[in-house]
Amino acid sequence: MRERWFGATGRRVPEIAIEGELEVDDALVLDDVSDEAALKEAHEAGRPVVVRAQSAEDVKAALARPEVASVLVPETKRELLGLDLTELTYG
Repeated sequence: MRERWFGATGRRVPEIAIEGELEVDDALVLDDVSDEAALKEAHEAGRPVVVRAQSAEDVKAALARPEVASVLVPETKRELLGLDLTELTYG
C-alpha cells in the first residue's frame, strides 16, 4: 500500500482509501481538485487535503497534485484501491 504524508500531522495515510475508513476530521475534503486556491491555502497551512473520486481518472487527477494527502473512493468502487498508478500515468 502506497502512503502519503497527511499534511503536517506527522502521520502517513494510504494514498487511496475507502470513504469512511480514514479519519479526516481536520482535513479539507474536496470533491475534485479544481479549487487551486483552497489546495494552496490548506497546503501552506499544513492542513491535510483529501479528495473524493469516482473513477480512475479522478484518482489520477487528485494524486497528481502534491497538496493531496489521500483520495477517498466509495465502497462500491473498491476496485480503485488496486489501481496501478504508474501504468495509468505513463502507460
